[in-house]
Amino acid sequence: MGNIAYHLHQNPQHHVEIILHIDETLGESRRGDLVDALEEMDGIKSAEFCPLRYHLMLVNYDRDVLSSQEVLTGVVSQNIHAELIGPV
Repeated sequence: MGNIAYHLHQNPQHHVEIILHIDETLGESRRGDLVDALEEMDGIKSAEFCPLRYHLMLVNYDRDVLSSQEVLTGVVSQNIHAELIGPV
């Protein structure tokens, strides 16, 4: 058997995906800005809005680096009202 090489994310077992409810109706540009701001935070692997449900956001983060409350704070710091719904 040959060796298979692939990239392993650092500590993938420590990644958690949560759902956030965004209170405001955000346009495409503002949603993109929020995703960019979150993905720049240390510990966030990905952030995306649910297709056709732009009031829901999925955020995948490393629980060893951030807490869910810190992720929520990252959203609120962008002058957006949001609530943590919970893990996926």
